[in-house]
Amino acid sequence: MPANLPPTYLEAERRYREAKTPQEKLDALEEMLAIIPKHKGTDKLQADLKRRIARHRDETQKKKGAVVQKGIFHLDKEGAAQVVIVGPPNTGKSSLVDRLTKASPEIADFPHTTHKPTPGMAQYENIQFQLIDTPPLTGEYVDPAMADMIRRADVVVVLIDLAAEPLSQYEDTMAMLESFRIYPENAEVPQEARRPVFLKKILLLANKMETKKEQDDFETFIELTGLCIPALGISVHRDRNLSEFLDTLYRLTGIIRVYSKNPGKEPDLKEPFVIPRGSTLEDLAGKIHKDFVTRLKYARIWGKTVHDGQMAQRDYVLQDGDIVEIHA
Repeated sequence: MPANLPPTYLEAERRYREAKTPQEKLDALEEMLAIIPKHKGTDKLQADLKRRIARHRDETQKKKGAVVQKGIFHLDKEGAAQVVIVGPPNTGKSSLVDRLTKASPEIADFPHTTHKPTPGMAQYENIQFQLIDTPPLTGEYVDPAMADMIRRADVVVVLIDLAAEPLSQYEDTMAMLESFRIYPENAEVPQEARRPVFLKKILLLANKMETKKEQDDFETFIELTGLCIPALGISVHRDRNLSEFLDTLYRLTGIIRVYSKNPGKEPDLKEPFVIPRGSTLEDLAGKIHKDFVTRLKYARIWGKTVHDGQMAQRDYVLQDGDIVEIHA
C-alpha cells in the first residue's frame, strides 16, 4: 500500500533535514508523526519516526551532561490514552476531573482557578484514561507549551457550559484550537494553511444538562451548530452521562483490549494489552516482547468471531476481547 504522503508532511520533513538543534528536529518529527496518514502502508515509517523522536527527545533533555527540567505542560502519557480537557473559564473542567479521578484539582466559583495542568487517572472497566485539567482558553495569552500539550494528546475534550452562551463558548474555543493549528480529524482544513496542521479526535461535552430545559437547549445547540464532531450532554454535579462519557472516549480512541493466555492455564483478564484497532497478531507479539516477532509461529484465539482455540497466523486481525495463546 503506497504511503501517499501529503505536502504538509513533506514540508515538515524538509524542516527536519534543515534543523540545526535537537529541539528543532524533535518539533519537526512530532509534526511529521501527527500528519502522516495512519494505515498499513505507513506502519514502518511511523515506527521509524517514533524511534527518531525518542532519540532526539533524549538529546534535548541533556545539556552538558545534565538533564533539563521538563516544563509544567510536558506530561508523560499514562494509561490507555491521554485526554486533554479544554474550554472557557468555569465550565466545570476541574470538577469533571475531580469526579472521575483522584487528582483533586483546585475548584472554585471564580474564573482562572486552574493555573497549570492537573492529570488524573479515570477508571474505565479494566483500563484507565489519563484526564488532564487545563487552564482556561480565553482571548488572553496562552502558553505555547499548552498548545503543544494539546497537540500531543490522544483525544481533546472541549467542555462548555449550557447555562452560559454555549454557542459563543463553542465557537471561541474551536477558534482558539484552530489558532494552534488543531482541527477535528474529519474537518476540512483551509487550503491556504502554510504550516502543518494537527488533526485530532475531538469530543464536545456540554455541562450542566440537569433538567428537561437544558436537554432541549442542548438539542437546539446541536441543530444550530451542525457539529462535525461527536457531542454529549452531561451534568458533573448530578453524575449525568459520565459513564457514557467514558464509553465514548473508549470508542473515540480507536483501541481494543486483548488478553494473554499461557498454554494449559486460565487467561489474565485483569490486565489487558491495549492496542490500536486493526492490529494484527504480529503487532501484539512485538508489543509483548521484541523477540516474539521473529519467534512467532502461530497462536490460538478465543473470541467472539472465532471458534474457541482456533489457530491463527501472524496476519490475523485481532478483535476487542480476544484471548491469545502465543506459540513461539
